[in-house]
Amino acid sequence: MAEDPKTICLFDVDGTLTVARKVITQDMIDTLAALRKKCTVGLVGGSDFVKVNEQMGGNALTMVDYTFAENGLTAYKGETELEGQSFLKFIGEDNLKRVVNWTLKYIADLDIPQKRGTFIEFRNGMLNISPIGRNCSREERNNFEAYDKTANVRKTMVALMEKEFADLGLKFSIGGQISFDVFPIGWDKTYCLRHLKSHGEFTKIHFFGDKTYEGGNDFEIFSSDETIGHTVTSPADTISQLKELFGI
Repeated sequence: MAEDPKTICLFDVDGTLTVARKVITQDMIDTLAALRKKCTVGLVGGSDFVKVNEQMGGNALTMVDYTFAENGLTAYKGETELEGQSFLKFIGEDNLKRVVNWTLKYIADLDIPQKRGTFIEFRNGMLNISPIGRNCSREERNNFEAYDKTANVRKTMVALMEKEFADLGLKFSIGGQISFDVFPIGWDKTYCLRHLKSHGEFTKIHFFGDKTYEGGNDFEIFSSDETIGHTVTSPADTISQLKELFGI
């Protein structure tokens, strides 16, 4: 039992607990184990559970107390799965086709240095859209991220989609190195807080993330009145801040 089980620390995954799309290091595993002696611990990622669990070395459900994949649309308390939700049920087949068709046409005409494959990934709770394609290599991923900082490929595409699909009640959130998420308004990372209200009695909710700027996929939960937000710059910075805050 943690010293203060009514305090929970929630962590973004990419750029916070791990290098983007990489597996958690032993240093971070040890840090989370030490933190669990102090308080309750959870993680919240935009990726589906399979990817989140892979990044946690296949041990997500035993490494932390709460695991929220797809912003909490797939959720676990320990090893027990909690109630879920579906993007397709919300948007409907016809509107989904509208978004997919527009996206593929737009990317087909997009002039960027490299394109690979898997431009749209359909997930239980969202669409993940990547202008370069999720099949790119690590080097290509890094190159696109650097290019996008000045070319604003994702920002431009998001702005156009916000206008095109203003009637659908969707949120577009840039995250990671190569993509952005599309999901119903309110289904950002604050969605996981609904589970904490239903299944826990927390007096303090700390959130640690790297994309905490407006438009980043950590912004809403970072700036929520229900959380104490912490911006980190890397997994090493996460460890450093935890040592300072919790004396671990």
